[in-house]
Amino acid sequence: MSAPAPAPVDVLAAERPPAFRRLLKRPEIGALIAAVAVFLVFSAVADSFLRTSSFGTVLYAASTIGIMAVPVSLLMIAGEFDLSAGVLVTTAALISSMVSYQLTAVTWVGVLVSLLVVLAVSAFNGWMLSRTRLPSFIVTLGTFLMLTGANLGVTKLVTGTVTTKPISDMEGFAACRWLFASEVTVGGLTVKATVWWWLALLLAGSWVLLRTSFGNWIFAVGGDAAAARAVGVPVARTRTVLYLGVGFCAWVLGQHLLFSFDTVQSGEGVGNELIYIVAAVIGGCLITGGYGSVAGSALGALIFGMTSKGIVYAEWNPDWFKFFLGAMLLLAALLNAWVRRRVERGTGR
Repeated sequence: MSAPAPAPVDVLAAERPPAFRRLLKRPEIGALIAAVAVFLVFSAVADSFLRTSSFGTVLYAASTIGIMAVPVSLLMIAGEFDLSAGVLVTTAALISSMVSYQLTAVTWVGVLVSLLVVLAVSAFNGWMLSRTRLPSFIVTLGTFLMLTGANLGVTKLVTGTVTTKPISDMEGFAACRWLFASEVTVGGLTVKATVWWWLALLLAGSWVLLRTSFGNWIFAVGGDAAAARAVGVPVARTRTVLYLGVGFCAWVLGQHLLFSFDTVQSGEGVGNELIYIVAAVIGGCLITGGYGSVAGSALGALIFGMTSKGIVYAEWNPDWFKFFLGAMLLLAALLNAWVRRRVERGTGR
């Protein structure tokens, strides 16, 4: 009598990585660990950090970075940068204010004109990138310098100062303020409009990246643009659409600044582009492209919010904030690189 046949081996099951290894492969895992660590630190050293009102303040600070971190992270996954993102926010606010005031029109006119101009600037970045094949660092650095000069020069030419005129008494201001700068308080928790915008953009960006063909194009362009072009991916169009996404989010944040404070300083926004990039990198995006997530950028923005406000609640010297942020950037980048190497080696430990 012959021996019974051995039970079939499920080769796919044997090769399937454990759940822990699959978790480590997530781009945002390093940012999640860092976010938990930052939360625990400030919870221990600052009693006021855990108050409901403080949570609303942290969310607001995170949302003003997170709104821009969403498109910046998508652009970085595609292997590109936008160094004009910070001043573009100010440009959007300045145009809305000056057009509304100078034309004595309803504020909605300025808002719409601002959207068209900002999208045109973003389309220019995408067009220059595809036509010249220059690095995005150079293209957007040029745009950054031009916008910085234009923001100051045009504002002084039109208003005579470096600040726009108040428009709070104009028709449509209340409606625009509700859309871009309103707030809701429930049980001591104040949630501002930017938080809702951030969540909406976060969900939309995650869906596009993970559930659409365009998301596959983003990863392909960031991984190897030449190979992506060879298999039919519209590389130039993908990049341009991503720059338009940066422009749209800059417009949203710019309107929030205007309708929150009524006036805008022409020199604002310089340096913020680096914070958006930091949030994306802390969230797991590679500088070289082809890897990252939108959810990770949200965690990076949340770390920024907790840090900026936690230092205040802990009564630490705020001069050390940028040092702490830079250290977080390096630690997150090192942690992400270490995790990826461990997973690639198959140790799972």
